[in-house]
Amino acid sequence: MCGIVGYIGKRQAQPILLEGLKSLEYRGYDSSGMAVILSNKQALSIRKTPGKINVLEGLLKRKPLSGFVGIAHTRWATHGAPNQENAHPHIDCNEEIAVVHNGIIENYAILKDELMSKGHRFSSQTDTEVIVHLIEAYLSEKNNLEEAVVACLKRLEGSFAIAVITSREPCKIIGARLGSPLIVGIGQQEYFLASDAPAIINYTRQVIFLEENQLVILTADSVIIKDFNGKELPYNISRIDWDVASAQKAGYPHFMLKEINEQPAILTEFFNRRIKQDNHIYFEEQRIPEETLRAIKNISIVACGTAYHAGYVGKYVLESLCGIPTTVDVSSEFRYRDLLIDKDTLVLAISQSGETADTLAGVRQAKKRGSPVLAICNVLGSTLTRESDSVIYTHAGPEIGVASTKAYTAQLAALYLFALYLGRLRNTISGEFITSLLKELSNIPALIEKCLADQHDVMHIAHRHTHFGSFLYLGRYINYPSALEGALKLKEISYIPAEGYAAGEMKHGPIALIDEYRAVVCIVCASKVYDKMISNLQEIKARKGKIIAIATTGDTKIREHVQEVIYVPPCRELFSPLVVAIPLQLIAYHIAVQRGCDVDQPRNLAKSVTVE
Repeated sequence: MCGIVGYIGKRQAQPILLEGLKSLEYRGYDSSGMAVILSNKQALSIRKTPGKINVLEGLLKRKPLSGFVGIAHTRWATHGAPNQENAHPHIDCNEEIAVVHNGIIENYAILKDELMSKGHRFSSQTDTEVIVHLIEAYLSEKNNLEEAVVACLKRLEGSFAIAVITSREPCKIIGARLGSPLIVGIGQQEYFLASDAPAIINYTRQVIFLEENQLVILTADSVIIKDFNGKELPYNISRIDWDVASAQKAGYPHFMLKEINEQPAILTEFFNRRIKQDNHIYFEEQRIPEETLRAIKNISIVACGTAYHAGYVGKYVLESLCGIPTTVDVSSEFRYRDLLIDKDTLVLAISQSGETADTLAGVRQAKKRGSPVLAICNVLGSTLTRESDSVIYTHAGPEIGVASTKAYTAQLAALYLFALYLGRLRNTISGEFITSLLKELSNIPALIEKCLADQHDVMHIAHRHTHFGSFLYLGRYINYPSALEGALKLKEISYIPAEGYAAGEMKHGPIALIDEYRAVVCIVCASKVYDKMISNLQEIKARKGKIIAIATTGDTKIREHVQEVIYVPPCRELFSPLVVAIPLQLIAYHIAVQRGCDVDQPRNLAKSVTVE
């Protein structure tokens, strides 16, 4: 779950690598480092340090690296504490080879024992270090870096994206991937490696997305893709279609706040792209045959974290509009249980990055059982989109804040449109009703604009609740998943314990927690369960819980029960999770800011979870 950057070309590598690392900070990290082939000595030199990238930047100002070939890395610790010894790059015994790695090597302990028995000296507690020593061992036998890397890769079990350089072949970078993302940027007599596009977008928009079990050999004037058996492979060059500005703060204090405020524009563009004048819903990447979709008997939604909550909303929507039994699973549970799925089960896999390890593993299990797989994803060319039978891109642009906001509402929008598309295909809803729903759905961005116009009120309410030691979020029916998502947002960025719960279950346990030191966020929008939620409010109030209610504009009755109310514009209950998401995101954001937390890069979290 790190960031990898590599450069080879005619420019100095250090500033390009450093800029690339800064662009990947959002992925989460606890240390960073860089290795460059020094142009004046044809020798390898390394700088690395725990902490933020500005610490590495300060080190490089004192001890700069001059050369045209280099690799760099931000580490999110898995094996070994975040310290200088465990930071990447790692080097071999002779200090001639440097490796950076994203992923986990599952058989590293066996390999380490083998290498140590042969005299290799280890200086870290990481699994990564076995890679560089394996390459060292094979390079001494084969005297060819490419062959040594291939031999090494065949010994590794687990997941990885790696970049390798050596002073013995100073005009070359080798990269490889299995289970973790790696892209190649194509410049003018220069090439780049990166975990994600923001690292290289300032230099090129032309990229190659490496496939599973692929190796890339880069020199200053060539790029060659091979499989792990050494066979050269053809490749496609894709173009990144978003601009640099979309990955910058644009005057906002945090990426998260910027991304919250981008949601109306993103949803407007999404609906304009997908809904045509005749109310036809258009998915240009939808490749699953219509007869297959008509014949499915079940839907299984697979996702993690925020995407799981979007999928949970999708369950209610699909069952309501399409009449298809729908389950939703956390990917890490889906992949290990005894799956009762087959060709009659549509698997919906949802992931912002398209590189979520557990979701990818679940998709592979589903495909083995013959299930058609439809991905909902934000990242063009990601592993999930390539391995699925079909894809709906959310086109939310790069999401830099670790806590997902705009990607969540874009996933919801995709699920709503897919449910309407499927309902029309299966004749479970009339054309007239679809037209009505699409009209209402297209108006949701305007309602979100109204929510954002009132965000100062949310900020003041959030600030009055910053001191509470824990939060309970309650919702019913289609806003039960909204309660889960609201709690996740708060705990992610403010570090306050928060729990989302189905309000009807409160009496079966969580009510024991409620007292004057507990804050409770209740989603009490106009709905068929409104009166039930009012009963829950009264139960909380009787126990002195501090309530924040999210209610529908015009609801005066709510003031009889609570003082703190955040109003959202009225809309159809089915679509309310899109509107409710905004105050939930803003509550979390403003509490975290007031507490002095690192909103965009919360501790211990990574944006793209590429390990199990």
